[in-house]
Amino acid sequence: MARRVVPTAFPTAPQLRTCDELGAAVRAARTASGLTLEEAALAVSIAKQTLGDLEAGKPTVGLGIALRVAQALGVSLFIAPAGEAEQIAQLIHEARG
Repeated sequence: MARRVVPTAFPTAPQLRTCDELGAAVRAARTASGLTLEEAALAVSIAKQTLGDLEAGKPTVGLGIALRVAQALGVSLFIAPAGEAEQIAQLIHEARG
């Protein structure tokens, strides 16, 4: 029997500050796609446990894996100088409507 995937909300703050925030964004993208943890892990060629750890915000998941998962699930990440971060975050927030 197929598991039902319940969508979770994408984080509202555009600035990424913690592993928990990245995990929440990855989980939101995965569930919005209707993928189970196992299906998404298989699609990205990583262990289900690794994806679960990423979604749980565990800092032990490697950056390369986190970036690969984010890209595969459609989560865009941006970088900016610290002095411009708040202004850019505000622009992104306004663009979302």
